[in-house]
Order: sequence, then structure tokens, then C-alpha cells
Amino acid sequence: MPSHTKFNVRQADIELSSHSGLALLGDLMQDCDFKHEVDKVHLLRRPNPELRHGEVLGTMAALLFLGKPDYDAVKPFHEDKLMRQALGLPRIPSAETLRDRLEKAEHQFDKVVRNLSTDIVRRFGQITPCYRQETGNLVKEYIPLDVDVTPFDNSGSHKEGVSRTYHNCDGYAPIFAYLGVEGCLINCELREGRTHSQKGGANFLHESIRLARQSLPANSADGVRRAILARMDSAHDALDNIRVCIAAKSDWLIKRNIRNEDPRSWLEQAQQLGDLTSPREGKKIWTGAYFIGREDLRLRLVFEVIERTIDRHGQMLLMPELEVNTWWTSLDLDATAVIELYHQHATCEQFHSEIKSDMDLERLPSGKFATNNLILLLGMFAYNALRLIGQSSLSFPGPHRKEATRRRIRTVLQDIVYMACQVVSHARRWWLLFGRNNRWYPVWRGVHVAFS
Repeated sequence: MPSHTKFNVRQADIELSSHSGLALLGDLMQDCDFKHEVDKVHLLRRPNPELRHGEVLGTMAALLFLGKPDYDAVKPFHEDKLMRQALGLPRIPSAETLRDRLEKAEHQFDKVVRNLSTDIVRRFGQITPCYRQETGNLVKEYIPLDVDVTPFDNSGSHKEGVSRTYHNCDGYAPIFAYLGVEGCLINCELREGRTHSQKGGANFLHESIRLARQSLPANSADGVRRAILARMDSAHDALDNIRVCIAAKSDWLIKRNIRNEDPRSWLEQAQQLGDLTSPREGKKIWTGAYFIGREDLRLRLVFEVIERTIDRHGQMLLMPELEVNTWWTSLDLDATAVIELYHQHATCEQFHSEIKSDMDLERLPSGKFATNNLILLLGMFAYNALRLIGQSSLSFPGPHRKEATRRRIRTVLQDIVYMACQVVSHARRWWLLFGRNNRWYPVWRGVHVAFS
């Protein structure tokens, strides 16, 4: 057995970087003209800044891209050649400059950052439908638009807008809209923690549908029609949302809030109208659909009533246990297919987790509400950049752990973004040199070529 080797350690005169993925972010920023679009904004409180707005916001987006949502995280990058060259920055702003510029921006950058995020999704996104319906020569693909609220725990802070959320923690209650099975983020909005999920939900849904249409290619000439399917949970059970979908010519699938409705009445109705299945002994499921009038609308209601007399552990119950689930929908599919499409809506919880945990964006850095909203929007741009890198990486051979249709943000950061490289400049050209035994290099190279 070989003995332990005692290594000698010294610092070599070479430029190394542990975050080569910044070059990929720079490609995306160049493609959407990030700096130029941001520089168009005239900031009243900084009319003639020494450092341009695109340089400051571009640096903050890069920090979020690396999972470092803090002003002071910029300090180690002041002499970093890769960040300057990848993002096209004459110099890296200080932590104080970042804080000052972002906190004086208020909401003046919100629209342009949201549009830039939508632009990179439209250019490079691989939007996959959740369902494909074929009727004769017509093919209809349903593109999911998942709208959901998730709390950001900012307990122990005194930031503006922090209040009690529905998870019984102090923080914010931002709302997000994800497009496609991959979960590209096309819209988000920071809200106070005590804000009800549906407050302002109709306006947010209207804007999200508009941005979703901007992100999708036009209907192809081969008979494939793409339809947006808005999916929301019972917190968004409101006719206002349905009216927004009707006006926008979008499909919808919204879980109903049964409130104080009697489960026994639903069981009797389901036994008359529904189809019965029994997946195991002691469990019966009735599913079905019918139309019902609400104000001036005639809406399709899909129901699922579950009766359990034996629990999953085989224990017989003294009294039957009833579970009732109902949904509003515009889909003309079978009830079981509609229910399965709603179950897929739960995937957005994974997307929330990636934003809060993988990107470490749950505890926002500023004490000002408007500034944190801008940072969240820049985080949306960084999230989409990471998502697009992950999706593109699946097209190239590499040491993938297993076959997948989507790569988690944390995996993208570990395997691609934080890949080490040597930064070399020669004859007015810049090079990134990777190790000979780096098995992820073909993937990194393939993504770089795809974005260039």
C-alpha cells in the first residue's frame, strides 16, 4: 500500500479561476445586449454615473449566477480578470457602489430586466409541452404556465415589507410563473409576507401570459398549435383568474377551494356521476366531470372523491375517510388526464427550492423593499441562465450521473459553472485553458459553442 505523500505547497505565477461558467453567462449577456439595454434607463438619482448601470447590474447578476446574493461577495473579484473580460467590464464595482446604485434604482430597472430575462428564454430555451393532443391532422401542445407563491424566510430581520407569512415565519411571499416542463422563470414579483396569494394575482397572471407568448416560437406550419395552460392551486380559486385566461385565449387548470362543502354530499354526487376505480383493498376513487354555471360563465368542473376504509398500512378505519379534490378547467380531456396534469404542477416546488437553496436567494440582502424586488428580478435572469446552461448540457456527451430531462441548478453550479480553468492572454486574445483529464470539458465546450 502506498504511503501518505507529504505535499509541498507554493503559489505559482499563473492566473487561475474557479468559476469558468462566467464566460457562459457573458455569452448570454452579449446575445441579449444586457449592458446596452440597461444603460438606456435614465436613473433620476444617478443621472451621470461614473460606472454605467449595465456594469453595476451586470456584476450583481453575475454574483447571483454564482449563488452569492450579497454585496460584500464582490470583494474577491476586484482583481479577477475572468469576470472583467467575460462581462466586458472596465472594472468591478465596489460593494458600496453596488449597494448605493441598487438602492437608488427603486423600480426603474424592473421592466427592462424582466424583458431581458424573457429574451434569453426565447432565444435559447427548450420549452417542452406537458401534454400533446392529436385530433385528426391537428396537433395541439399544451405548454404549462405554473403560477405559485412560496414564502421567503427572513426571520430576525427588520427589512421593509417583512411580515408574517402563511408558513408562520417572518419574511416575504413572492409569486413566480414558470414556463414549460423545464421550469423557465418568466415572471416574478416580490410581495410582503402577509399578502394573500390572490391579491394582485389576476394582473400578475395577465402579465405572465403575455411574457409566456413572447417566450414561445410561433405556431409551426406543420399543424402543431401551441396553447398555454395556466395551472394554479386553490389559493388562486377566483373567477377573475378565469376571466383573464378567457380574455387572453389561454387554457386553465385551477384547483377549487371546497371551503365548507360537505364531503358526504360530494360522495353521493360522485357515486352517481363518476367512474369508480379501486387501486387497492379499502380504497375507492370516483372521478368525473360536469358543467356548472358561475355568474355569466359556464365552466367545466373535474372532481376526484376518495373513500378509504383501510389505510395504506392495512389498518381498518372505524369511520370511512373521505378526501375531495375539484378543479376548474377549460380542457376537454378525460378527468384522469386532467388530474394527472394538475399533479405535475407540484414540480414548481422543486423550482422554488432551487431558487431559495441552490442560489441562496431566500434571504435578500437589502433593507429596502424595492431594492430586494430588483435583486429578485436579477436573480430571475441568473436562474434562467443557469437553467439554459443545464438544459443545453444534456445535448453533449459527458459523465452524466444518469439520464435526465432536466438538471438541477446545484448540479449545474458544481459541474459546469465552478469548473476550474487557467486564464491566459496573448497577442490581444484571451484563452481559458482546462485540465487534460477534465471529463466535463466537452460539455462546457459544447454549451459555449451553442451560446456563441
